[in-house]
Amino acid sequence: MAAIFGVFNQALMITGFVFVMMLVIEYVNVLTSGAWQQRLATSRWGQYLFAALMGATPGCLGAFIVVAMYSHRMLTLGAVVTVMIATSGDESFVMLALIPKQAVLLTAILFAIGVAAGFFTDAFSRQYKTQKAEKCEGFEVHTFESCRCFPTGHILNQWKHRSPFRTALSLVLALFFIAVVTGQIGPLVWNWVRVSILAVSGLSLFIVATVPDHFLEEHLWDHVARKHAFRIFLWTFGTLLIMHLLIDHLHLTSIIQQNKWVVLGIASLVGIIPESGPHLIFVTLFAKGAIPFSILLASSIVQDGHGMLPLLAHSRRDFIVIKLINLLVGFTIGTVAVALGF
Repeated sequence: MAAIFGVFNQALMITGFVFVMMLVIEYVNVLTSGAWQQRLATSRWGQYLFAALMGATPGCLGAFIVVAMYSHRMLTLGAVVTVMIATSGDESFVMLALIPKQAVLLTAILFAIGVAAGFFTDAFSRQYKTQKAEKCEGFEVHTFESCRCFPTGHILNQWKHRSPFRTALSLVLALFFIAVVTGQIGPLVWNWVRVSILAVSGLSLFIVATVPDHFLEEHLWDHVARKHAFRIFLWTFGTLLIMHLLIDHLHLTSIIQQNKWVVLGIASLVGIIPESGPHLIFVTLFAKGAIPFSILLASSIVQDGHGMLPLLAHSRRDFIVIKLINLLVGFTIGTVAVALGF
């Protein structure tokens, strides 16, 4: 029961962070009339570098940001491939503790591979288009006159005559903020992850409290909360629960053989699992000198921690395509590296 509660807690944290990030992105987009979206969309290399930087950030938060932006068609498929290759998820913290020098080198290599893979993915996807998300064709953009994000002089009146949508969103965000502060959701210790979640949550609460009813109902409630939040939670919780049950009953460490080619194949396949835990096996084995750097590299390319979970709610087909691309890239580079003796 405690394990299931832990999975539920983790699903709430992931869903909550993705939700507040989507609120903030929606707000900034409408506030700027989509200018920053258009500027980012016109710079392919800017997208890849941004996605790789987000992936190189320890933890899964950077990957969640890129997925949230991709779900609104602000970034390309290649950018998502880039961030998923560049990220090591929560294992980044373990690697920095166990193998700091190798962890920095690995991050730099993943950064470069991710940018290259993202570029070639988009070059190829001009012929092969992935499935569009259902009922989510991007942000709606209004002029400043029709949709003021901060209606000075009307905020207090909006609260006196607040809609049920404003009440519901404010209550949910306030409870989420309090749960993170008290350690009920998210990290138990005060670290940059906890501070980041609180900062974005506080900003989203400010947004919900101040935007006009039109913005709140059309953009935040109809587009973000109703179409995305619950679906993201269901997919995240369901996947985490299944992975927990499988990992509990399958002792992956006993499968690993001494043959480096077998281990390479296993490491690449295990990387497909959208979960942070399995990759730690190979991090630990490398730290103990049991496997070469090439196998850790292949595993790191394919795995993406929890970063891909929100994408399940957006498009299952895109999820599969990206996983297959990362598997191909990881296994190919791992094979070459093993053959060269790395």
